[in-house]
Amino acid sequence: MDYKQAGVDIEAGYRAVDLMKEHIQKTMRKEVLSDIGGFSGAFSLKRFMNMENPTLVSGTDGVGTKLKIAFLLDIHDTIGIDCVAMCVNDIACSGAEPLFFLDYIACGKNDPNRIASIVKGVAEGCVEAGAALIGGETAEMPGFYPEDEYDLAGFAVGIADQAKLITGKNVKEKDVIIGIGSSGIHSNGYSLVRQVFRMQRSVLDTYYEALGMSLGEALLTPTKIYVKALQGLKDDNIDIKACSHITGGGFYENIPRMLPEGMHGMIRTDSYEIPALFNMLKKDGNIADQVMYNTFNMGIGMAIVVAPEQADQAVEIIKRSGEKAFILGEIQAGARGITLC
Repeated sequence: MDYKQAGVDIEAGYRAVDLMKEHIQKTMRKEVLSDIGGFSGAFSLKRFMNMENPTLVSGTDGVGTKLKIAFLLDIHDTIGIDCVAMCVNDIACSGAEPLFFLDYIACGKNDPNRIASIVKGVAEGCVEAGAALIGGETAEMPGFYPEDEYDLAGFAVGIADQAKLITGKNVKEKDVIIGIGSSGIHSNGYSLVRQVFRMQRSVLDTYYEALGMSLGEALLTPTKIYVKALQGLKDDNIDIKACSHITGGGFYENIPRMLPEGMHGMIRTDSYEIPALFNMLKKDGNIADQVMYNTFNMGIGMAIVVAPEQADQAVEIIKRSGEKAFILGEIQAGARGITLC
């Protein structure tokens, strides 16, 4: 009896590392001091020593049950983008620059090509975020996961000068709430999605004119990464007073998180066109509006608050970065929370 007979193929792990090296190399920054395959990743902070008070900001997350759709469709090269996005978007909305990322893949059987495909997506997300992929772990766990399934999670670290962190403390009445468009459902709410749509290959392969693609393609569309859009605002001296990544909990949970006590967000639901996929979910699942806005991003992946005099300029800067932007509403005095109107 040996380890391979017990279900763990060490040689497959070596092959997976070799296959992923070309993707990882694309993410490298000059601050990276280590090579892939070591026991840890090293990253120099010398370039940031000119900050008055350099502050590390971290985030960790996974992809959730969206993975189930990747399993059904046998498509694994985009799910890594989701993993990166869920971590770096949280860092970016605090005002920090993502520096590096590490991934964790746990699987029932190490298929080197599939693992490399996952890491390819992780690397693409890192390139988009400007973060180096400096390490990770692939754990083969036979008997714990089915052979054709896996879990994926990640961890990211960023940096900001403490004085430039986005805290929401300066939000005032009449400030404007701007929404940045999502690419779809992103990586939250899939337990409900999987109850609404039948999880069969024939259903997921069905093309919908309203979506411009198959249902499966729409559901696997990667989460938007907003690092460059937010950096563009800062580069043009837009004061981002508050910022919220719209993830699990939708509008109702996430937007109030960026507001100080005594400030209330008034959001007009007709201020932008809700993407067709959300309308399909609502209709096919007979889901109430309150549940939709409390579960999904509803087409808005990130919300920011700026002063009224900077609102129009901020919208144009976001659009120049290639993203959609909408003025959703404004801030009023009141109990911390939101009202959809």
